[in-house]
Amino acid sequence: MNEEELRTLIRKIIAEESQPVIPIGVSNHHIHLTKEDFAILFPGQEMTIKAPLKQPGEFASNRTVTVVGPKGTIERVRVLGPCRTHSQVELSRTEGRQIGVAVPIRMSGDLAGTPVITVKTPDGQVEIQGAIAAKRHIHMSDKDAENLGVKKGDLVKVEIETEQRKTIYDDVVVRPDPKFVLEMHIDTDEANAANVGKGTVGRLVKE
Repeated sequence: MNEEELRTLIRKIIAEESQPVIPIGVSNHHIHLTKEDFAILFPGQEMTIKAPLKQPGEFASNRTVTVVGPKGTIERVRVLGPCRTHSQVELSRTEGRQIGVAVPIRMSGDLAGTPVITVKTPDGQVEIQGAIAAKRHIHMSDKDAENLGVKKGDLVKVEIETEQRKTIYDDVVVRPDPKFVLEMHIDTDEANAANVGKGTVGRLVKE
């Protein structure tokens, strides 16, 4: 290695070490509901908060539903709040296969052509066109995006190093917003494959 190559390597290492680490959040199956669908499933009830989520204003509610597919059901699927303009069920691909639903990998809200799935409670039932496996993505503030040198819609690589396993995720969608807190979301299939646990962080791979 000559002197110029050594300097390039040192600059690369310094740049990598100065990058913010990205907390990794594992997204278990859950559901978002419109006010109308919530009222059918939980007539006369309110969406009360069980626990706040990391992203400001979002929370896990005290309500759960059963998701029904041709080959089985998933019980106690948590309702996340607040209500949205479109109802949406988020499962892993493994869970979809288990209940006989081929969930496509999509960004939240991209529901055109997605499977119709039955959602029920003891008080009601709705048919929702909006069953997806969420595409991995990074929530971040505008300042985080500036620090990381990325912009909305960019596809990036993130390296995660856990005990006995190092994984690089490709095609991670950048989602900046002034109110967002820095966190990468992956589903349970992806987390299990990479041995991700509490406190796991990642870094952008610069090419």
